[in-house]
Amino acid sequence: MRLLMWWSGRALSSAATLLGVSVLIFTAVRLMPGGFAETVLGPFATAEQKVELAARYGLDQPVFMQYGHWLAAVAGGDFGISMISRQPVGAELLARLPVTGELTVLAVVASALAGVPLGVLTAVRSQSGRSPGGGGAAGRLLSGLGVSVPEFVLGSLVVFVFSRYALGLEVGTWVPFTQDPAANLATMVLPAAVLSVFAISVTARTTRDAVLGVLVEPYVTAAVGRGESPWFIVRHHILRNAATPVVTLLGTITAYLLGGALIVEHVFNLPGVGSYIVQAVGRRDYAVVQAGVLLAAAVFIVMNVLIDLLVGVLDPRLGVLAGRRS
Repeated sequence: MRLLMWWSGRALSSAATLLGVSVLIFTAVRLMPGGFAETVLGPFATAEQKVELAARYGLDQPVFMQYGHWLAAVAGGDFGISMISRQPVGAELLARLPVTGELTVLAVVASALAGVPLGVLTAVRSQSGRSPGGGGAAGRLLSGLGVSVPEFVLGSLVVFVFSRYALGLEVGTWVPFTQDPAANLATMVLPAAVLSVFAISVTARTTRDAVLGVLVEPYVTAAVGRGESPWFIVRHHILRNAATPVVTLLGTITAYLLGGALIVEHVFNLPGVGSYIVQAVGRRDYAVVQAGVLLAAAVFIVMNVLIDLLVGVLDPRLGVLAGRRS
């Protein structure tokens, strides 16, 4: 019964969130300077041409009527037709989703494989007193730089360096994974690395703080007193108890990286959902922008649900079925 109530509550809150996002994005794209008619027809179009184009796409109707028609279509699985390519938006997004999905997965894997060990190592060394000064300061400096440098700055620098010098990796090209897995990974290494810099920095910092919090627990002190080796203590006592905030962060970062993929795909000329939305914004292709933002919001909601379930597995006290103590 408790699980059913939890799922019902999450479904209602998710639906309300998606509805709010749909209202915001539908209104925002129509408030952008330079409408669809001006973008498509150019600055020398006559008033009659603009009226005709607006009528063709239903843009001459009141905004609330446009929103109602679009929302009803989305509820039925129809995201509309692209005003530029005249292709179904759903099919276009589905065709580009594997590129964005692969980029995001590679960045998340890199964040976990690099950020978690770095965080554990710095926490253990700090606790043992072997890194009281310079090492900790250097780690904080690198972490601060990783968080502060925007993706488009780092991506542009990487594109320039690897375009100017022959360093073994190409930029600006993309090969499907099904066609040549090795070539595909070679084209995705640099975008994934750029996208993961922020995530690695935040993951390392969060892991360090979580591990430092666990190291002062009595059961860790008891394990040290029994003479267990440091890395045995890390593996069997620390990692699981420090995993909850790290898992929560990685789930949130996964949704964040989908937003960062917009910029990275555009910089590296990858045919993913991100570059598709960026192009649509410039062309005022309303249907594409609305569907893309709604898709990103849905992914964020799904990730939050998965995080809640996984946290309950790692720590039953925090799970959705955990009872409340009176």
